Amino acid sequence: MIELKELSKNYSVSGRLIKAVQPVDFAINRGEFVSIVGHSGSGKSTLLSLIGGIARPDTGTVCIDGFNIWNYDDIRLSRLRNDKFGFVYQFASLLPTLTARENVLLPTVFSGGGKKPADAVTLLESVGLGDKIDRYPSELSGGEQQRVAIARAFIHEPEIIIADEPTGDLDEETEAEIMDFFLKINKTHKVTMILVTHSTELALRASRKLRMKNGVLEELM
Repeated sequence: MIELKELSKNYSVSGRLIKAVQPVDFAINRGEFVSIVGHSGSGKSTLLSLIGGIARPDTGTVCIDGFNIWNYDDIRLSRLRNDKFGFVYQFASLLPTLTARENVLLPTVFSGGGKKPADAVTLLESVGLGDKIDRYPSELSGGEQQRVAIARAFIHEPEIIIADEPTGDLDEETEAEIMDFFLKINKTHKVTMILVTHSTELALRASRKLRMKNGVLEELM
């Protein structure tokens, strides 16, 4: 489903070349749950940005279902990100003037995807927030806000979820609950999951474990 060929990305910082992602050749099958661990600055987030069509690579290709997404124009690339991907980050970034339900539905405003408030309610119930659908972000804990963000990522029923440190700001109990939800979605809906985490314990629960070190991606046994 996802195939990376000679994919690389460099940055220049104060005249110094940073090899954020050194040439990667790698494939992820449909429905796999892949975890990526590594120290801060190892290139994990940059790799996710390349896969998700956010950062343009210096070399190589990212093929989704056989098509190199970096051959797409900006409009088609934006449509691909909205339709095929769901993104979850460390910080929820909810709009403070919208309720939990409205925040979950927000991506559909830009796509006209036909989703209804009931769909948002179903997702919020699935992440344990069925009793807080009309709460505003200021009325939710950090963990609850992150659950809303996760529900929002699933509103389009994406084929691929890219999660960059989604539990990095949460307590261990909430972290485990969110991981359980990811595993459930992966198993029941065959959603391809790519999870970046500092937590070795979480990473070990994935079906496939990788490590990023100095821009080099390697598979762990």
